[in-house]
Amino acid sequence: MSLFKARDWWSTVLGEKEEFDQGCLCVADVDNSGQDKIIVGSYMGYLRIFNPHPVKPGDGVQAEDLLLEVQLRDPILQVEVGKFVSGTEVLHLAVLHCRKLCVYAVSGTLGNVEHGNQYQIKLMYEHNLQRTACNMTYGPFGGVKGRDLICIQSMDGMLMLFEQESYAFGRFLPGFLLPGPLTYSSRTDSFITVSSCRQVESYKYQVLAFATDADERQETEQQKLSSGKRLVVDWVLNIGEQALDIRVVSFNQAVSSVFVLGERNFFCLKDNGQIRFMKKLDCSPSCFLPYCSVTEGTINTLIGNHSNMLYVYQDVTLKWATQLPHIPVSVKVAHLQDLRGVIVTLSDSGHLQCSYLGTDPSLFQAPKIESREINYEELDAEMKQLQKIIKEATKSQDVLPKSERQRDLIVIAEVSPELDAESQAIDSEVKSEAVPSVTVKITIQSRVTAQKPKLAVCVQPPLAVTCDQFVFDDLEPDASETVVLSVFLKGNCPPSELEGNGVVSYSTPTELNPEGILKVAQCKFRLPLRLICSPAQPSKTANHKLTIDTNKPPISFLTIFPDFADQSEDDQSNALGFQFLTGSKITLLASKTSQRYRIQSDQLEDLWLITKELTLRLEEHFKKQNCKDFVCTFSGSIPLQEYFELIDRHFELRLNAEKFQELLSERAVQFRAIERRLLTRFKDKTPAPLQHLDTLLEGTFREVIALADAAEENQANVFQAFTKLKSATHLVVMLISLWQKLSTDQVALLEATFLPLAQDTQELGWEETVDAAISYLLRTCLSKSPKEQAMTLTNQLCMPKDTSRLKKHITLLCDRLAKGGRLSLSTETAAQQTVVVPGGCTTIPESDLEEGTSVPGTAATFTNHKHITKQKSKP
Repeated sequence: MSLFKARDWWSTVLGEKEEFDQGCLCVADVDNSGQDKIIVGSYMGYLRIFNPHPVKPGDGVQAEDLLLEVQLRDPILQVEVGKFVSGTEVLHLAVLHCRKLCVYAVSGTLGNVEHGNQYQIKLMYEHNLQRTACNMTYGPFGGVKGRDLICIQSMDGMLMLFEQESYAFGRFLPGFLLPGPLTYSSRTDSFITVSSCRQVESYKYQVLAFATDADERQETEQQKLSSGKRLVVDWVLNIGEQALDIRVVSFNQAVSSVFVLGERNFFCLKDNGQIRFMKKLDCSPSCFLPYCSVTEGTINTLIGNHSNMLYVYQDVTLKWATQLPHIPVSVKVAHLQDLRGVIVTLSDSGHLQCSYLGTDPSLFQAPKIESREINYEELDAEMKQLQKIIKEATKSQDVLPKSERQRDLIVIAEVSPELDAESQAIDSEVKSEAVPSVTVKITIQSRVTAQKPKLAVCVQPPLAVTCDQFVFDDLEPDASETVVLSVFLKGNCPPSELEGNGVVSYSTPTELNPEGILKVAQCKFRLPLRLICSPAQPSKTANHKLTIDTNKPPISFLTIFPDFADQSEDDQSNALGFQFLTGSKITLLASKTSQRYRIQSDQLEDLWLITKELTLRLEEHFKKQNCKDFVCTFSGSIPLQEYFELIDRHFELRLNAEKFQELLSERAVQFRAIERRLLTRFKDKTPAPLQHLDTLLEGTFREVIALADAAEENQANVFQAFTKLKSATHLVVMLISLWQKLSTDQVALLEATFLPLAQDTQELGWEETVDAAISYLLRTCLSKSPKEQAMTLTNQLCMPKDTSRLKKHITLLCDRLAKGGRLSLSTETAAQQTVVVPGGCTTIPESDLEEGTSVPGTAATFTNHKHITKQKSKP
């Protein structure tokens, strides 16, 4: 047993499914017998009084420990014991309900037989409340002797004061929003609470008594000024957080302190509101209780928190920490059975415990282990077996084995080979006669019990789906669910990817965790090219051209593009045209004599999807023919200049967004300033001319609306520019990988460098992120010397002033790759290899032996790569 665990002296669980809170526990001599009793009220209306008599520490509740149990009709918010009946100083019990305050007398009758004493309560008086109560406090308000008055705080901020059997008056707190904890200080004769402004406020009782009556609140302003004084706060202290409880401690007349328990700190204040000390708490507190300390000039405080711990502080010094079996919502210190300092705690579910801070030693002794001879041969064999298992497990870099991940739940996506007969496109921005859609069927197959499965379908914007979220009932083993959705082009620009993801999150229950362990399964699906483009006539001229080399004879487009080529036209076997729904045209040419393919278009970013589709279909074609040595290469020059133009366009729009934001901020400040002046003029009792403030307000409002519309339009342009930039970036990465014959891991590293963001934002943009990633590669695996590796990179990413640094780094990256640099996350490969690789950022001439191939019906021929990036084709 732990030394720092609360020693259970007596405990019980109250009722079933009852709820309790801070004011539901009280410890006092309620029957005036000279011994403390434990009074507990619940939100279910049960009132219980206990007098614990454990035979030995740790015993449970006995029948005679429960003195009284009564079910009242209304929920019990708070119980207090004090001198609440006039004409006597005997203690009585006050019970606060939502709309009623009841005062009872608790008395006991001695029993003549073994059944014990009998206790009963008698209603002395009650007050029906006109407002819903929140909490209450009591004390000798106004310095009265021999009796206690009661103050109730309502949910709408009214303090209702009762002089025992009669109602005195009611006052509304100024600036009230939500009720807070309330207490009374007899030393200063004032009420202390915490407002919604997170300020500790003190109100004198005399000020409350002479202030305007709350019943006259609905009167006119002139009548309110003449009927009484205004309620003025005595002092205010801003603590910066909401308070959970307030206690006033006055163990002698010389020292009096106000303790406030906040959400993260607890404060000790003087009578005038000055901070005596404060303590920052490590855990979220739930309740506290200041009590007398054995050291003069200090105060001990018990603080319970949501980690099932109870801390004992002497001022700000932690003296003891003990663990409780529950989270306490109320804590008291009682004198029970001649045992002083018993800690009484109550949880919100009704766990009532009396404990003490004991240091009883543990009597447990570990049993002796039977001695046996060690067999070293068996240990060696077991060690080898374990090392073999560890070695096999560390071969995979995955957190879980793939068989383990795929065993529980499988997600399968099937894309329809044909477009939908009736398009399912919704709210598409594409300016086309018909926007096609394609059906995607996703099937979830569960092999175990899957709780709360949720399916999310993601596609790259401007693509969209008809429904992207699905919630299913719990799946039993070997059960399956199927959903059908449609994908279509929503934005007015081609997407950068034709791939989608289906992600399923679910929970699998275990013996130790019945609620289940959260797991994720996913699948990818590839959308057809016909979704975003249609067949068109090949174009004669184009501004941008790319040539892809292969090691196999060219394949007829009728074979690899059967969905675009017309089988009846032989001229489409080596020339094919595509037209995006947004209007752009792309031409694909195949050489009849050489092993090359050419892709050409007026826009650089439009080349990406057709180039990727070409390489994928060629790989699938040769894979079906069991040809394993098929390779695509690129020997031309990387179109960096055109790529840099797209970067500049995107960056220019980001700068415009910053300007719009600054202008909007300035006009909003101007608009609010004009509003304040107009409100001041309207509130003035003496009419004054507006001096054209209304005209200025209307003009500023129109400027704000115009700027907001312009900013929104610019944001749409930023999205389109970023989509085009991603397409061009994919193209550049692909050309570099074909040019340098990069491996799969190196291509993944290059994509992570150039495409780190799925969504571009003003706070974290593409330019600064890519620049930081490329700078890291240039200083590590692509560095020329150890001196560059030692250089440190900046830790803060901010929007650059221009793109010159980024363009310089991209050019330098291509240059170092051309000189033999190899991409790797390890710095060991930073040494440059002297490998002569053709290409780079300069013009790479092609063989002049290539014969020109004319496009049917046109005079366009293949030119060498020297003219691809430097010159434009002439019609």
